[in-house]
Amino acid sequence: MFDSIEAVQQALASRDYIAERSLVTAIYLSLRLNKPLFLEGEAGVGKTEVAKVLASILDTQLIRLQCYEGLDVSAALYEWNYAQQLLHLRMLEASGASRDEMSKNLFTREFLQARPLLQAVEASQHTGQPPVLLIDELDRADEEFEAFLLELLSDFQVTIPELGTITAAHPPVVVITSNRTREIHDALKRRCLYFWIEYPNFQKELAIVQRKAPEVEPLLARQVTAFIQELRQMELFKSPGVAETIDWTAALVALDQRELSPEIIGDTVGVILKYQDDIETVNRSSIPALLDRAKLRADS
Repeated sequence: MFDSIEAVQQALASRDYIAERSLVTAIYLSLRLNKPLFLEGEAGVGKTEVAKVLASILDTQLIRLQCYEGLDVSAALYEWNYAQQLLHLRMLEASGASRDEMSKNLFTREFLQARPLLQAVEASQHTGQPPVLLIDELDRADEEFEAFLLELLSDFQVTIPELGTITAAHPPVVVITSNRTREIHDALKRRCLYFWIEYPNFQKELAIVQRKAPEVEPLLARQVTAFIQELRQMELFKSPGVAETIDWTAALVALDQRELSPEIIGDTVGVILKYQDDIETVNRSSIPALLDRAKLRADS
């Protein structure tokens, strides 16, 4: 679909996603080479948004698998609808069906519940267009699931003993994200194009704020961005991401603020900091002093 890196960058910008050329290059190569894109970085830097924007650009379905501890194959791939199968058995039994007829009609496609991975394999068979498969926060899943995923990503086919092998007509566009709470195995990374998304610098984050909240006063946009940048220099348990910057800007606009003050920061700090220890750390550091440094950064 895209014949150059510039075309990808323009398409991302048209969806209000601002990315540096190195990330755009990784996205372009992922599409051209049909290889999964593995994105790592701190929470809130825009990893998940890449998959959402790609689905919008490609005008295709976004299929999301949210990973968590204990995620198993049945929750990610498929499972049989046992309740429907039992009801079907009772209906066949009432109609006088033989045991052979009952067993033959028990494990059919109508009783199979497709979960995200199987949905991604089958999607192009129905639409003729590959979906975007987002495997979000893979680091939260167990290593056993990671090993299973490795096999699936190699061939994009699924073998269901009762039905046979289902192969993707067109492999999905795959985006895998990780917050790096644990290391992902090298074997999986080798099958992907890798990119680490950093926190944006001041100018990039300011551009994001202005794009996502065009109604914000220019002075407020600069001060908000600069204050967030100052917070990221501190020893916090969880530094605010770009998502928190955008949320805080929206909150300040809703409160009809035109510039930052120590009072409004204190009233709205829960929008950007989600841990009480972090809030206490900021309070001990003196919000007025932080704001003064932020204003200097915003004016420079």
